[in-house]
Amino acid sequence: MTDPQPPETVATYLRLRGLKPSSKNWKRRQRTVVDDDHVPFTKGRDPGMLGDVLAKLTKDSGWEKTLAAEDLVRQWAELAGADTAKHSEPVALERGVLTVKCDSTAWAKNLQFMRAVIMTEIGNRYPDAGVENIRFIGPDVPSWKWGPRVVRGRGPRDTYG
Repeated sequence: MTDPQPPETVATYLRLRGLKPSSKNWKRRQRTVVDDDHVPFTKGRDPGMLGDVLAKLTKDSGWEKTLAAEDLVRQWAELAGADTAKHSEPVALERGVLTVKCDSTAWAKNLQFMRAVIMTEIGNRYPDAGVENIRFIGPDVPSWKWGPRVVRGRGPRDTYG
């Protein structure tokens, strides 16, 4: 009986690699080395917790600061209190300054007195948000500066009597 010759594709592959095809052992041999990384039920093979995977994803992507700022805005009622949250809302966080818009100037002044308490709570709950200062602003007031030409000066003062 004659030895079987390797298929033409295997012979071509071996010739290009610089190996000689042997007529006896041209079939692929099974791997004899045990690779411990792919053995089931070994250390490190268990699936991780979803929270750990998401925490690693946010850290690797650099989203920690953005997500902390979004949590701060979303949970403003818990942070500042329910009554205070009815009359105020955070509108911007730029360069470490959190801007909070209030319904009236009285609420803005009241929150300025509570600034230290609110900053402490923000530092405890959201240290990754990067809030260094808080700015409280009142409601928007109408502007008399319309159009491309504006006259300098104090403007109308006796309108609101």
